[in-house]
Amino acid sequence: MNATSHLPVTRIADPASVPLASEAGERRGEMLYRPFGKSGEKISAIGMGGFHLGKSALSDAEATRLMHEAIDRGITFMDNCWDYNKGRSELRMGEALDQGGYRDRVFLMTKMDGRSKKEAADQIDTSLKRLRTDRIDLIQHHEILRFDDPDRIFAEGGAMEAFVEAKQAGKLRYIGFTGHKDPRIHLQMLAVAAERGFHIDAVQMPLNVMDAHFRSFAHLVLPYLVEQGIAPLGMKTFADSVLFKSKAPIQPLEYLRYSLSLPTATVITGIESQRDLDQAFEAVRDFKPMDKTTLTELLERSKPYAVEGKFELFKTSSIFDGTAKNAEWLGEDVESAQELAPIME
Repeated sequence: MNATSHLPVTRIADPASVPLASEAGERRGEMLYRPFGKSGEKISAIGMGGFHLGKSALSDAEATRLMHEAIDRGITFMDNCWDYNKGRSELRMGEALDQGGYRDRVFLMTKMDGRSKKEAADQIDTSLKRLRTDRIDLIQHHEILRFDDPDRIFAEGGAMEAFVEAKQAGKLRYIGFTGHKDPRIHLQMLAVAAERGFHIDAVQMPLNVMDAHFRSFAHLVLPYLVEQGIAPLGMKTFADSVLFKSKAPIQPLEYLRYSLSLPTATVITGIESQRDLDQAFEAVRDFKPMDKTTLTELLERSKPYAVEGKFELFKTSSIFDGTAKNAEWLGEDVESAQELAPIME
């Protein structure tokens, strides 16, 4: 017997054997629009990343200008998170959306780190205030990085109880989760949800030209999402520019169009300049999903830089792991776990 026969398969024989989008989407003006899972709603094929909008190098006024222009040109999906830039990302987005009716023109998403009901509920209320809204279209459990995260979230007194109650109260419309570490952890979260009969509406994950070769979300998670009618949200298209540092012979538009060629509901990209904004719209102009031949050739170019995950730092280092560095964001273990725990002294 092969010594590795019982180990999980993480190398795909044909990296280009990923699910492909059957069509580009519905074109309206400069933007394409795609279904948000099986909800019946459509969102922009490009989403605006909230982390970059809160960077200190960007002024409040410029962040507002970029958001307003993005929405005016057709971007509807707005990404954010309770912890981004210590709240500045949500504050800036809230201010921008509060002007001129922009809030009603977008599909607003943000994320919560809390694993307990109390912590998650407090974070939801904080985000609502920062974003200056009474309801958020999609709220996601952020950074599902550890195999125990699903159990903590779905436990009695866990964060999912806060999400469900917030939905019942009209504070949110859809529920999802995000993570960037390992596709098997995503599958664990989906399995725990399925065991409890809970339908996840959206899943956010890294989808880029290097992911196809190393611990691939596109191969291991995306097919299940398509099968179940769960909206796939692509992120880490450029890995905050780290993928460019590989010097792989791939152009920025090819990075974006690869992710758009997958059956993603939206591809979230960081936009912190006019160049970034124009590039996002250039990616969807005259866009058609890649065929298998084109995809194979592109992935052959990325392969030498991708097979060890060296440039996907979010998978192979702690640099992108905000909750690992700020464990207090997760909150305490639920009461039942604390009651069972032995004295650790």
